[in-house]
Amino acid sequence: MPYQLLKQNIQKNIQISTNELDEICNNFELKIINKKEFLLTQGSIFNYEGFVIEGCFRIFTIDKNGNENTLYFAVKDWWLMDIDSFMNQSPSDLNIQALENSKVLLINRTNKYSLYKLYPIVEKLFRIMSQKALVAWQRRLIRNHSQTAKERYFYFIKNYPNIASKISNKQIASYLGITHEFLSKIKKLPK
Repeated sequence: MPYQLLKQNIQKNIQISTNELDEICNNFELKIINKKEFLLTQGSIFNYEGFVIEGCFRIFTIDKNGNENTLYFAVKDWWLMDIDSFMNQSPSDLNIQALENSKVLLINRTNKYSLYKLYPIVEKLFRIMSQKALVAWQRRLIRNHSQTAKERYFYFIKNYPNIASKISNKQIASYLGITHEFLSKIKKLPK
């Protein structure tokens, strides 16, 4: 059942009745995304928030020189979104691409805002998730400013082995904000 993992994720964040939980989940639709397929491309408006139930996604930008800059990865039991495009209905600066065959549950804006009205607990759920995401971004920003590239690499490998095993060295380098060549040098250094 594709909703079981979503239900578990929701229940980690809030206490909710079975009926409310079922109603929330009924507002998500399953989408299968093939490897290398895009869920979102820069310039499009992203009208969904997604919950990954299988696979791996990369969320990244491409700058004016054609360089890819990875913001984050989303794997099983993680959320993916472009909150700016979703909230403001503005063209996205992001790309969301499946790095392997993947399954994601998507909720559109209309359904999400309807749930807010029907079940105030849903607003609490998304507030808690937003706060957790903000904490993660803040911690990453601090690491980027206070750690060396080598320290950031070993932190990533240690704390996200399920992601590191699914992605290429080029994608890891893009996430760390370094070149692929520099990452190769780091990997040869002792820990």
